[in-house]
Amino acid sequence: MIAAITTEGEAHSALLGGEFEAARAGYARAVEQYRASWELAPPKSYGRLVGLVKAAVLGGTAPAAAQYVRATLEDDADATSSPVAAYARAVASLIVGDDEAVAPLADVMVPRGGAFERTATALRALAGGDRDAYAAVVCEIEADFAARDEHLTGVAIADTAIMLELIAADRGLEAGVDSPLVPVP
Repeated sequence: MIAAITTEGEAHSALLGGEFEAARAGYARAVEQYRASWELAPPKSYGRLVGLVKAAVLGGTAPAAAQYVRATLEDDADATSSPVAAYARAVASLIVGDDEAVAPLADVMVPRGGAFERTATALRALAGGDRDAYAAVVCEIEADFAARDEHLTGVAIADTAIMLELIAADRGLEAGVDSPLVPVP
């Protein structure tokens, strides 16, 4: 997992530097590292799947990752009540166009509060095609990242907002967040 986070940070740096092909290649490596980490991890290590699907969206390989996440968690009884698993499943559901699955998964995310609640609101808005609600919350997500002193990968980037904007763009719902922390290629 540490290797995946490091690789993802390198890809973030490339993206921020406008090196889109290097970023894409880095995200592809991070996806593979997150997958390998997931397959070796103890049960309930769902954060690895969130990292996997997020890196896949940023790297342009979202459909395959979404199918993998959905298949992996389909029969996992523990995933049903996990906000982290719900996050991965909700993003994967949006990617494959299973919009009806998103709201119940977002409901599992909300009690965790903070970033999870904001992301759940954005996912629900995208699934419902509500551009105004989505735009408002993705700006809140960017502001949260901008206010942070520390980032998981060590790189100041609003990767959740970028992921959401890329998914939104596929649906014609992007907010066009204007921030150096949201460099959407």
